[in-house]
Amino acid sequence: MSNNEVLICGAGIAGPALAYWLRRAGSSVTIVERAPEPRPGGQAVDLRGAGRTVVERMGLLNRARAESLDQRGLAFVDASGRITARMPADGFGGEGFVSEIEILRGDLARLLYEATLPDTEYLFDDTVTGIDQDADAVTVTFENAAPRRFGLVVGADGPHSVVRALTFGPEQEFVRPLGLYTSWFTATDDLELDGWYLMHNAPGGLVASARPGRLPGEVKAGLSFRSTPITYDRRDVDAQRELVAQRFADTGWETPRLLRAMRTAPDFFFDSMGQVRLDHWSRGRVVLLGDAGYCATPLTGLGTSLALVGAYVLAGELAAARGDHHVAFGRYDEVMRPYVSQAQQLPPGGASGYAPAGRLGIRLRDLSMRQMTRWPVRNLLAAQFAKAGDIALPPYDLAADAG
Repeated sequence: MSNNEVLICGAGIAGPALAYWLRRAGSSVTIVERAPEPRPGGQAVDLRGAGRTVVERMGLLNRARAESLDQRGLAFVDASGRITARMPADGFGGEGFVSEIEILRGDLARLLYEATLPDTEYLFDDTVTGIDQDADAVTVTFENAAPRRFGLVVGADGPHSVVRALTFGPEQEFVRPLGLYTSWFTATDDLELDGWYLMHNAPGGLVASARPGRLPGEVKAGLSFRSTPITYDRRDVDAQRELVAQRFADTGWETPRLLRAMRTAPDFFFDSMGQVRLDHWSRGRVVLLGDAGYCATPLTGLGTSLALVGAYVLAGELAAARGDHHVAFGRYDEVMRPYVSQAQQLPPGGASGYAPAGRLGIRLRDLSMRQMTRWPVRNLLAAQFAKAGDIALPPYDLAADAG
């Protein structure tokens, strides 16, 4: 079995990006994905720093720009809808809270998926159930497909990674909760956003947000809250909706309209926020990529950059090592570790800055945001935004496009 036979678990951002580069290097790639098809829609993600450079090297930057969202910036609002602080999209050179290029996660995933066709095999509506390594290869069992052997297996299947659980151990050993839970969904209610990504904080660590989607009348909504650990069934969507509704029952601003939209949104998603931390991202012939290995949480705004850069580096090191996974996985860790460590440092205030518990905390956060263009707040924020480009991308010989 050749190491050029690679299985990737996960068809989100990291998986197809890796498949693209591996195919350029001559590997045969199969991607298994739990969903029945590429997941559409989703919330907005940033293309910034080194992640944007990777997309440019893939020849996809112009297409990503064409599908990017038209947003004026981020603004905080009180219960009556009055703006209390704002940051235009061109703040910090287009690398602020809302970056120059914001694209829906599903749109970016589709661009990457299409870039891998027709040379990548996809197994949709399936997942990995067993991983058995030996000296020569990995025997993988699937929920639906027949068992197969691969030279290498890559877990690019998110913070709740099946590959990580099967190879490294239980999730609780590697995921560090932030005490935050969040729900994302699409609303079609005609909210008056005027092109802004609006965010409302309420006492109790509650955050309601709404931003323009790509389609007319489309609103990308979020409802997040701080909490001690909650036990819930990840498969029971109705119970999750009810949990969110109870938390936000008496919240002002446009929250009642968002709750009504949440009840019927077909793309409702609920999860806890946590960072994934491991001392090593590989074990034998299995390696982790993106959120599966080093989720930084949405608070950093760097998850997409980590996924794209990690895919480029992993494929590049495998190509440079001529498929020797021992050498390549070690180099992958060496190149990515400093970048990941920087990216996982939360913005000033962390979870409490994003979701202040009380009215005083909300007022202080708004005050600091109004000072964001002045010292010392500007320097703190500039350092956070600069992390996206804080890596020198090696010039791997992957026959990449220029675009």
